[in-house]
Amino acid sequence: MGKATQSGNASNGGERSRLYRLGCDASAWFSDLSAHPYAQIAVIVICIGWFALGLATDLLTAALSILAISLSQMVLNRQNEREAEAHRRDVAMHAKLDELIIAVRRAHNEMAGIEDLPEEEIVQLKEKALGLANGEPGEAQMQRSRQKGRTDSRP
Repeated sequence: MGKATQSGNASNGGERSRLYRLGCDASAWFSDLSAHPYAQIAVIVICIGWFALGLATDLLTAALSILAISLSQMVLNRQNEREAEAHRRDVAMHAKLDELIIAVRRAHNEMAGIEDLPEEEIVQLKEKALGLANGEPGEAQMQRSRQKGRTDSRP
């Protein structure tokens, strides 16, 4: 986290309180620990031992239910953090690609920013770009050819 995020002012939307950050850190640590294969084996061993000792299964069932719900929430919190980081990287990558498209003289500037278009339009633009790459004439070239043919056929 950046310095602005660590100031601890919960009233600002971009900044989080120390308690919130502590909860996030604990959640991250515990979800990483519980995802380890040894932790999963330990839960199985504890359950087998519990049944072997003949202890009350109601208590084990309640504990495992609470653990499952807590772990699910922790995993979802971590997933949200990862998705936010991936989104930030995607936005940065699109900005870089848009800059390159605009900077290259032969590039089609309408390709910059197409990630915001509906999927159907993106597919059409991709097919058009692939057609141009394969030497197929584009719409502008076809119109120029037609106009040239008209001017040549006039008396």
